Amino acid sequence: MLSAILLVIPLAAGAQSYCSSDGVAQPVAVLERFINADCEACWSDPKSAKAARGELAVDWVVPGSRGDDAPLASVANRDGLARLQALRRKAPAQSESVRHPAQGKAGQLRVSHGLPFNNYLGTSIELKPGTGGPWTAWLLLVETLPAGIEGSPVERNLVRNTLHQAWNKGKSLSKEEQERFFESRPMSIPDGSTPDRLRVVGWVEDARGRIVAAAESRCVN
Repeated sequence: MLSAILLVIPLAAGAQSYCSSDGVAQPVAVLERFINADCEACWSDPKSAKAARGELAVDWVVPGSRGDDAPLASVANRDGLARLQALRRKAPAQSESVRHPAQGKAGQLRVSHGLPFNNYLGTSIELKPGTGGPWTAWLLLVETLPAGIEGSPVERNLVRNTLHQAWNKGKSLSKEEQERFFESRPMSIPDGSTPDRLRVVGWVEDARGRIVAAAESRCVN
């Protein structure tokens, strides 16, 4: 089972001390791959969509009809259903992919996180300048798994937890709010996750659901 495989992957050497998108090129597109937890073969499908250069890929495993008995139930996340609803799509019977170009029209997006503490990770997402909108921010806690895990033909950024936040709902903003949009939250680390492989990625959408800025963190010692 996938959960057993994840537990034996070697940990990265040494704890990371600082993780943010500072100095990391903003993705030119976001590739979302959705897998039904019932479909074990979908994880190793050689036809899995691959991220092009400069793209950010994220992987949602959504609950299947078999519930806890599904082959991929241990890494299934109901947040994937909320994401599909936002995209006005139904859960796939097996798998499907959606690619979104990043428009780059909303400003500079920054994401960051701290060190694990009591099964939580402090995370943040920030957009500067804090103008325009309304925007919807998505911040994902992902576990980055190299190609080859359970036969996966691609590296995967498995979604472990999510935060989505509406920014500027048509209200008048204070001067401070006009300078940036910012959200900071602790995210719980699900059982079975390996903290040293966790990081955050995020994007901001406009009212039509188009991604206008995206970012991914990188950890340094």
